[in-house]
Amino acid sequence: MSHPLQAAARGPFITLEGPDGSGKSSLMPHLAAVLRARGFDVVTTREPGSTPLGERIRALLLDTEPKIDHSGEADALLFAASRAQHVAEVIRPAIARGAAVLCDRYADSSLAYQGGGSGVPMDELRAVQHFATGGLLPDLTILLDLPVEVGLARKSDEMTRFEAYHDVAYHERVRATFLGFAAAEPGRYVVVDAAGAPDDVLAGAVAALARLGDRWPGLASG
Repeated sequence: MSHPLQAAARGPFITLEGPDGSGKSSLMPHLAAVLRARGFDVVTTREPGSTPLGERIRALLLDTEPKIDHSGEADALLFAASRAQHVAEVIRPAIARGAAVLCDRYADSSLAYQGGGSGVPMDELRAVQHFATGGLLPDLTILLDLPVEVGLARKSDEMTRFEAYHDVAYHERVRATFLGFAAAEPGRYVVVDAAGAPDDVLAGAVAALARLGDRWPGLASG
């Protein structure tokens, strides 16, 4: 039997998105294990961060202390700088060698948070993301969705600057923006109810992989 990656010139690029507390970091190792069981070399990564430069930028973006005011535009550019290095250093080399890349947040998060949440014009944000990524889009985006209050409650013990210094209305705008993206791009997005039991969330994410089964047969079924 042929290796599942022989059907494609490169590996699949899969992103996990969602409002704060949706469980992306909890889901990732379990979803990665499924991919490895299906024969894929898997690279798990996250944004912001995942490179030496990106980790320095992550601290600027997420640390609650010292408290420094950030405009939405400044946040967008910091995220984009981290993302540009991440794509060049981690994501593109991995998919080029045939690995499956599973990434916790990507460009859609900047559009949802700085665009939907902070009101930075979407057309300008999209131009910045295109520049930072060289136009690299995910093959599949799994959106873990849940009510804002539930997600924020989950994050109460590990708040970043975004939970500590933004109100519920901000996070409602972010969630609505993500759902709008999913409605506009049903071919790329799959929405999974993140309020359910962990096994159910994993099952929904695994079922979403089948969307890519025509290009990567190893993703078609268990």
